[in-house]
Amino acid sequence: MALFDLSRDELREYRSASVAPEDFDAFWSKTLQEAREHDLDARFEPVETGLTTVQVYDVTFAGFGGHPVKGWLTVPAGADGPLPLVVEFVGYGGGRGLPHEHLLWASTGRAHFIMDTRGQGSAWGGGGGTADPVGGAPSYPGFMTRGIDAPENYYYRRVFTDGVRAVEAARSHPLTDASRTAAVGGSQGGGITIAVGGLVPDLAAIAPDVPFLCDFPRATTLTDRHPYREIGLFLKTHRGRTEDALRTLSYFDGVHFASRGSAPALFSAALEDQTCPPSTVFAAFHAWAHTDKQIEVYEFNDHEGGGPYQEAAKLSWLRSYI
Repeated sequence: MALFDLSRDELREYRSASVAPEDFDAFWSKTLQEAREHDLDARFEPVETGLTTVQVYDVTFAGFGGHPVKGWLTVPAGADGPLPLVVEFVGYGGGRGLPHEHLLWASTGRAHFIMDTRGQGSAWGGGGGTADPVGGAPSYPGFMTRGIDAPENYYYRRVFTDGVRAVEAARSHPLTDASRTAAVGGSQGGGITIAVGGLVPDLAAIAPDVPFLCDFPRATTLTDRHPYREIGLFLKTHRGRTEDALRTLSYFDGVHFASRGSAPALFSAALEDQTCPPSTVFAAFHAWAHTDKQIEVYEFNDHEGGGPYQEAAKLSWLRSYI
């Protein structure tokens, strides 16, 4: 599809109508406090991969509810000092995959941690291995409406908490430098990156690409492409629950995490993106609180965004921060 959203000039002016709940900060402070009552219990097991330029560790740490969450930590072979750290979150339906799928950041001399997304990892890539042991009320197939009956039950409360704990776990390894930590990710991974950027106050940088989970009031009525469409299809059946659903989603809207962002940021958007419409990405970008922020725009791309071109842009941009 050609351009379907706002024009580039309109995107520069667009601001989200999403309103943060009055207890947004208290909700997340309590959520993280409860998670930290569980020992982080970060374990790093060296694994043999056949790769000679990197060392890979199979990681397990305690996420939301103390539930075990998996990840990979990859460092340059022979590294013996604290390294700048890139923590990465993955797209919808994917998992941590296999170690050889994630060699970019370790190839720059940095440590790289990639978090498995609980309950996902069965739609593409090399799979995942983290369960989501929490049940929920009836939902539409997918993850977008799991627990949408209340913020306390919503699926992404667990995922965003896992993301914060993933940063803490990766920073606990002696080969990583906590003071030089960046968070990155695309699509769902970009949405998690924004949330983590709003919840972790001392990151050095973040780089969300074509981020998902932003500006729910607009996204859910603008695009009929999944995963946002899961919400509309749920409400199509559960008539009269729109207000309650939007209230729950307001606690997880990237726009509100962005307004609490305290690190330099590089966003990206694609103007033909029907999965994460560009206006929803610009909503989070404009809300991002740190003044050192940029956005790369790909005019004729859909949800693939900048692809390798955006990777190159991040490689260049991140040198200034970690």
